[in-house]
Amino acid sequence: MKGFHWTCILLVAAFAAAAVMGPPPAAAESAAEIDRGVKVALENLYAKSDSAKVMGDRAKGILVFPGIYKAGFIVGGQYGEGALLVKGKTAGYYNTVQGSFGLQIGAQKFGYALFFMTDSAREWLDKSDGWEVGVGPTIVVVDVGASGAATSTTLQSDIYAFFFNQEGLMAGLGLQGTKITKITK
Repeated sequence: MKGFHWTCILLVAAFAAAAVMGPPPAAAESAAEIDRGVKVALENLYAKSDSAKVMGDRAKGILVFPGIYKAGFIVGGQYGEGALLVKGKTAGYYNTVQGSFGLQIGAQKFGYALFFMTDSAREWLDKSDGWEVGVGPTIVVVDVGASGAATSTTLQSDIYAFFFNQEGLMAGLGLQGTKITKITK
């Protein structure tokens, strides 16, 4: 009976989180909507993290996904659309997709930005014809609250990832198994 009680509590929490976040967009966003979302998300990230700003100034490209929806009950998935910025201009549009299976329940909305610090890491994005994160260049996930100061001597990885704007209730954020693919807008 105790297990049933916890299952009910988790289900109520998941539905409450989904209600707070609102429904995911019914249709794919336009290029202009993605560009607006990317600009706002990056400005907010820079306001919260000096390290992200330093990386943004040095990055060869920044791939920003301002709104990713993630939900799961045993089987889960996530989806979002974003844009690659090169020298402050949109260089392409991408989607991010992840599927999962296991002990999970909940719904969440969040965003993330990938800072490509080398030309070869940025080029991998298109050479791979649908890049599965975890295969290819190395990625370091940076905690916005504990990122500290980034300098030329500390920025040694190919790609840095920042998660931001988390809403809802679902355990864990990660990039392993995520597939990023170029799309046409």
